[in-house]
Amino acid sequence: MRGLLCWPLPLFLFFLQPWEIQLQTAGSRCYTGPLDLVFVIDSSRSVRPFEFETMRQFLVGLLRNLDVGLNATRVGVIQYSSQVQSVFPLGAFSRREDMERAIRAVVPLAQGTMTGLAIQYAMNVAFSEAEGARPSEERVPRILVIVTDGRPQDRVAEVAAQARARGIEIYAVGVQRADVGSLRAMASPPLDQHIFLVESFDLIQEFGLQFQGRLCVRDFCNGVDHGCEFQCVSEGLSFRCLCPEGRRLQADGKSCDRCREGHVDLVLLVDGSKSVRPQNFELVKRFVNQIVDFLDVSPEGTRIGLVQFSSRVRTEFPLGRYGTAAEVKQAVLAVEYMERGTMTGLALRHMVEHSFSEAQGARPRDLNVPRVGLVFTDGRSQDDISVWAARAKEEGIVMYAVGVGKAVEEELREIASEPSELHVSYSPDFGTMIHLLENLKGSICPEEGIGAGTELRSPCECESLVEFQGRTLGALESLTQNLAQLTERLEELENQLASRK
Repeated sequence: MRGLLCWPLPLFLFFLQPWEIQLQTAGSRCYTGPLDLVFVIDSSRSVRPFEFETMRQFLVGLLRNLDVGLNATRVGVIQYSSQVQSVFPLGAFSRREDMERAIRAVVPLAQGTMTGLAIQYAMNVAFSEAEGARPSEERVPRILVIVTDGRPQDRVAEVAAQARARGIEIYAVGVQRADVGSLRAMASPPLDQHIFLVESFDLIQEFGLQFQGRLCVRDFCNGVDHGCEFQCVSEGLSFRCLCPEGRRLQADGKSCDRCREGHVDLVLLVDGSKSVRPQNFELVKRFVNQIVDFLDVSPEGTRIGLVQFSSRVRTEFPLGRYGTAAEVKQAVLAVEYMERGTMTGLALRHMVEHSFSEAQGARPRDLNVPRVGLVFTDGRSQDDISVWAARAKEEGIVMYAVGVGKAVEEELREIASEPSELHVSYSPDFGTMIHLLENLKGSICPEEGIGAGTELRSPCECESLVEFQGRTLGALESLTQNLAQLTERLEELENQLASRK
């Protein structure tokens, strides 16, 4: 049995005790800053009537101590069993009294336990702007709290991974008969801060008392000009900055590292076949943007192009189109899923013949800018890849292969440059492919990988001419020495033949 010591779950757990008791101990209302908070409540037949009443009182008590409002904390409530029912969406009420009235009127569904269906509804509907969620660019935290007492009758791992990839933080609260494996599959990392187990509804009050002292945590980030490049996290009367996975916090404690040395022309080949499926394609796009995050994108720095392939090939944007990371990321998110087949060989051919041409924005070969191709696929190719995989490497393109799910190892190795252990990455599913970022960063990032120290120099510059002349003279001297040795050897052979006669 574990408790969580991290907001906002402690805040939520405190109110799991009867609301009459908590009102005597809570004190003044807690101001936590803007928050979009959705509760998903299990109302299956296994939840007995008095247990459901405990959850109902928990919600009422919670509302009485939250700073509820359209510009503060917005609350939505969903109940589920074999179906999903919205009690009220995030944008329905701005007054606490209206929310309490709706909660008290809830009638349990008393059917099955389709937890995955409930998570999917929360992700696609409850956290939509149409339902009252604030736009993602406002960076208002989206928190999903799932309270369940049994084993789901559908799959939860994949849909929970999709929700987390969309920026929804998930807390999984298991009561009594709850399945621990399912809680782990649903909750956000770190798991020890997002999973809570309790043996029965009767014991919830004991755990609520443990978190009274942690009820009100000031959202310090909203009260100061923190200057964090990516994310600010409040810690009591202070804060700290976080960076996306795969990037490190710089010495100033606010900015995140990027590849700032060297230059790369990077073309991404993304599998858009029907086996990927739409929701996973969205995860792939977010993964691509996390790669973009650690590159120094600019016309003089790293240039990025994107090609999608299925039964055909489509250039989404060429190397020369966008000059900033923000433009590239916006274009990636706008890419529409193609579906259909998996013609990886055709995509490789397109990359070799078109994507790295100067007309598409690649820099001239005499500038010695590394050319990198990254193929992302989830299955076996329906055409031959051998010819164009070999051709790409003959053209000097450094190839990386990223496989997910049913990707074929032999094909990944054939696509990738040598050594394969540095150029092939694999993840068993789309939800866990985030761990590949650090490997790719160490390889693609110019300051750490292939482009380290690459210097853009014109071959006509004086230093380049001197360097070329030096190399040429050295080669001629070596050739002259070899010819002299060969002449000497021929004379020896002629003398030996003459003596035999």
